[in-house]
Amino acid sequence: MNRDPLVGIATPVYNGEPYLQECIESVLKQTYTNWEYIIVNNGSTDRSLEIAQNYAATDPRIRVHNNDEFLSQSRNFNVALSLVSPRSSYYKIVMADDWLFPECLERMVRLAEENPTVGLVSSYQIAGNRVQADGFPFPSSVLSGRKVCRIQLLDGLFFFGSPTSILMRGEVVRSRSPFYDESAIFDDTDACYAVLREWDFGFVHQVLSFTRADNESITSRMRHFLPHELDKFIVLMNHGRNYLDPSEFERFFRWFRRRYFRRLARGLLSPRGLAKYQFHRAGLKTVGYDLTLLKLSPYILYALMDMALNPKNTAGELSQDLNKALRRFRAASDKGFLCW
Repeated sequence: MNRDPLVGIATPVYNGEPYLQECIESVLKQTYTNWEYIIVNNGSTDRSLEIAQNYAATDPRIRVHNNDEFLSQSRNFNVALSLVSPRSSYYKIVMADDWLFPECLERMVRLAEENPTVGLVSSYQIAGNRVQADGFPFPSSVLSGRKVCRIQLLDGLFFFGSPTSILMRGEVVRSRSPFYDESAIFDDTDACYAVLREWDFGFVHQVLSFTRADNESITSRMRHFLPHELDKFIVLMNHGRNYLDPSEFERFFRWFRRRYFRRLARGLLSPRGLAKYQFHRAGLKTVGYDLTLLKLSPYILYALMDMALNPKNTAGELSQDLNKALRRFRAASDKGFLCW
């Protein structure tokens, strides 16, 4: 066991000026000090590059890379990982609008060093104003990858969090080229499920990272489009048979597809319903599934009947939507602009 193995940290950033300083400061405040930090600027038009360069000028552990052209998020993540020193025993991505608690690296590295079969380490994280990743069997700190993935698939729990939440063993990252599948719509989740076919999963029972949920990131803009339902369906198609027995997979897949399509059909009848459908259809096409309106028609009919037979519930949901819209209007008015 290496007492102080090198940790390679990477922050891909695009127009992250409002949050980048807080992100970098959280790395500088780590109680674990044997790290190098690469900040990859992806064609930012704000002061992100300047902020990163100012920090690099004051700490030799920080390096800045400026992309020659704008890259997709997945491609930029892979470029960031490729720029980390191959001497690194561990890799960690920290999103530019997130930050780490001071003991994050120390706690995660310690667990990984004590358990050489662990390929990925996660922990509790704060997302907005909520603590996430609860449900990991306490006091266990290590489970087989197969068991963790089965729990997530069958029990609806999720321990991976965002890329900021995960520490990756260097051997794991270097064994996949590229590490993130650039054709996958949820590339980070896909990579975790793929890695855990061969590695164990470690979990620190402590809040170690913060993920912002109130910004204008891609993930934040998608949250009203049922992205977690789409993510789960894609995971089932790509990885379900690796972790579930054949009969178990067929039963669960049919149950989840029915539940997913019912929720999606209901969403079609709500504001921005067509955009939600197009988002899900495009996502499912990445795994070869063509979700046509014809396939959804029985579920749309079911949703219409439910709305007709349960007008009180429907009215309540419409009232909730109206209240949300009014709150957004008031918030925008208070700031002096409208943001719908």
